Amino acid sequence: MNQIPISKPDTPIAPGLHIVATPIGNLADMPSRGRDVLSGVDVIACEDKRHTAKLLNHYGIRTPMTAYHDHNAVRARPALLRRLANGGAVALVSDAGTPLMSDPGYKLVREAIDAGIAVTGVPGPNAAMLALVLSGLPTDRFMFAGFLPPKSAARRSAFGEFRSVPATIVIHESARRLAASLRDAAAVLGPRDAAVARELTKRHEEVRRGTLDDLAEWYEAEGAPKGEVTVVIGPPANNPVEVDETALDAQLDVLLETLSVRDASAQLSAETGIARRTIYERALARRRDT
Repeated sequence: MNQIPISKPDTPIAPGLHIVATPIGNLADMPSRGRDVLSGVDVIACEDKRHTAKLLNHYGIRTPMTAYHDHNAVRARPALLRRLANGGAVALVSDAGTPLMSDPGYKLVREAIDAGIAVTGVPGPNAAMLALVLSGLPTDRFMFAGFLPPKSAARRSAFGEFRSVPATIVIHESARRLAASLRDAAAVLGPRDAAVARELTKRHEEVRRGTLDDLAEWYEAEGAPKGEVTVVIGPPANNPVEVDETALDAQLDVLLETLSVRDASAQLSAETGIARRTIYERALARRRDT
């Protein structure tokens, strides 16, 4: 890839912590102001220096880098805060997109603010926002839920918490868990419209749209896709949840054979979207009758 030469900005970069968005795939999406900041700060804190080096080399930026990620954040954060307290200028970047969206940057920002250090940012690429606007689903109200738990039971519980949220839901998911995650979402949230966006801004960008069941069926048949994946799930319908009392009691009886009233109620609430308290009271009555 051809390198684009870049010179140091004419105006010195102000001291403080600079949150800089970076491309999510296409290097041409790097904001020009972001390039100026990265070339003018004292150091760039990044998740993976090898990954960020590709971006810096592309633009001819020679600023030193230091690693800052989930595994070293506790150790690395004090050193960054000392540099900032002494009047340094530090840029924080993630491997792709806008920092703090599913990465450890929040604590660094929080502690910098608490220490009275200036925090500013350069907006730019963001996979969740791009997937949302490409999904064809409502954008007036949305919730970003990041990565969900890897285990099905915990994931279904998380989807249960979202069931009554009157907004479009945006999540990141690993390609290998995509089909199972979509199937869990369909089981808990019902036949909602959704979209799966992958490889955004790259050559093989794809947005596949359909109901959660349709998408789960597609990826079960086709296998795990390649690349980074973002799932967008439409908001709930305005219709209230209909309760089939006979079916609900039958499900409760099965669960109560192996689970406590509390755990059975929590699981069934997550799967059906019915208020946990309603199910709990019904479960207590079922147990008293046995």
